[in-house]
Amino acid sequence: MSGAQEQLEIKFRLIDGSDIGPKSFPIATNVATMKENIISQWPKDKQNGPLTVKDIKLISGGRILENNITVGECRGPLYDIPGGVTTMHVVVQPPAKEKGLV
Repeated sequence: MSGAQEQLEIKFRLIDGSDIGPKSFPIATNVATMKENIISQWPKDKQNGPLTVKDIKLISGGRILENNITVGECRGPLYDIPGGVTTMHVVVQPPAKEKGLV
């Protein structure tokens, strides 16, 4: 493998169509780390941003990505296009309200 294949260029598409990134991630990076990066780069002018990794679902290739898998494990054949940028969709789930609270 060449050095270029050891990293993937990924951008994160938000629900309103805006993007965070692109940013280069080593293929050994896990999904939870990418979610932490999204939280740190979340646009300050957008309301209802994620507070924790659990608030975010990342979707790639129609699949919800689990926190413990790596970038290398979730890539498909189209990820290896030279100079290509992979788009992952970001869904923010607001924290569930606890029962009994008004």
